[in-house]
Amino acid sequence: MTEKKTTEDFSRRKLLAASSSLATIAAFSAMAPVQTAQAQATTQPSSSAGGSKPNIILILSDDFGYGDSGPYGGGENRGMPTPSIDRLAAEGLQFMSFYAQPSCTPGRAAVQTGRIPNRSGMTTVAFQGQGGGLPAAEWTLASVLKTAGYRTFFTGKWHLGEDDYAIPNAQGYDEMKYCGLYHLNAYTYADPTWFPDMDPELRAMFTKVTKGALSGNAGQPAKEDFKINGQYVNTPDKGVVGIPFFDDYVEKASLEYLDRNKASGPFFMSINFMKVHQPNMPAPEFQGKSMSKSKFADSVVENDTRIGRIMEKVRSLGLDKNTYVFWTTDNGAWQDVYPDAGYTPFRGTKGTVREGGNRVPSLAWGPGIKAGTKNSDVVGGLDYMATFAKLAGVKLPENDREGKPIIFDSVDMSPILFEPASRSVRTGSTSPSRS
Repeated sequence: MTEKKTTEDFSRRKLLAASSSLATIAAFSAMAPVQTAQAQATTQPSSSAGGSKPNIILILSDDFGYGDSGPYGGGENRGMPTPSIDRLAAEGLQFMSFYAQPSCTPGRAAVQTGRIPNRSGMTTVAFQGQGGGLPAAEWTLASVLKTAGYRTFFTGKWHLGEDDYAIPNAQGYDEMKYCGLYHLNAYTYADPTWFPDMDPELRAMFTKVTKGALSGNAGQPAKEDFKINGQYVNTPDKGVVGIPFFDDYVEKASLEYLDRNKASGPFFMSINFMKVHQPNMPAPEFQGKSMSKSKFADSVVENDTRIGRIMEKVRSLGLDKNTYVFWTTDNGAWQDVYPDAGYTPFRGTKGTVREGGNRVPSLAWGPGIKAGTKNSDVVGGLDYMATFAKLAGVKLPENDREGKPIIFDSVDMSPILFEPASRSVRTGSTSPSRS
């Protein structure tokens, strides 16, 4: 090993050791920092729809446990059937060693930027009234895909800051609909039925600084659609919608976007459900619908149903022939709020750097992906950036949006998606665990 190589490796280890997710980095650190050329693998995605650029849909659930859905030993097994996720796995690829980050904000930053959260500064949970957010210089999935001619859409939970420069319609998304800026329980802080003994001045502060659901197109000011609270109330005409109903708006916005854009060129959708982050308050039509009859289980059934409706829309519009769908979550199960929490068989929980706080479920579905396959290579939310760029036929930028050199930590997963004998660039040669 040359002196230069030794120095580079040492610097890399020092940087990774400082990351907010040591467990994730332990898995990812075998790979050197990924410059633009290195992020692109040689495997070409399967062509579809006459070679046109494919549509890409990324669906994120929130705090969804590794063992909550059917393909990972949960589902009906745990009293909460997940037929939509089950079908997605049966028709696509199931990742067995997929890594997120320990909590919401760093997890979503890693997904959106393809960079470890230390690079963007998004290492801790963003709270209301804090201001700031994802730096304007960062590339996101949307801004990169726009360089390939994609139309881009965001709905649901963002949690990457609340200043104007940091929200989706300033970060590459053409359309932003019902964007939630915070973790779900943040919307209960000003609610007297949740915190009756809170100091009135503190309650007034939370009421003042907590923004509701935001919508707006790129280049336009965001407008507040309605406030969000912790009650069973659905009155957008009066400016208030409760937690139980929020994901219904996310679903409807997604279905409407698909109807409007079914025949107008490639699009990218980032769909982000609030469930199953606590407090889990299932929509009225899902109360008692799970076998176990718990609020968490009912909310898993709700989340699965809404994912299924999006998938059915994709199929019914004939978009399945040229659309890739990816599903995952932002961090490991939050087991210390049990019973309103997911399950993981691994040690640790959300908020820790142990395996249980970072290893998450993940599925990929689309043309050229062999149905019913599994893969145990070490990959993660960081890798959507390089993978989506590859699917879109565009190289990752060499400079950030302010013209300064940039490093991506993202590895193209398309060899795993399309070549049964391939492994992740991180992992090496032929995978014995591929089935």
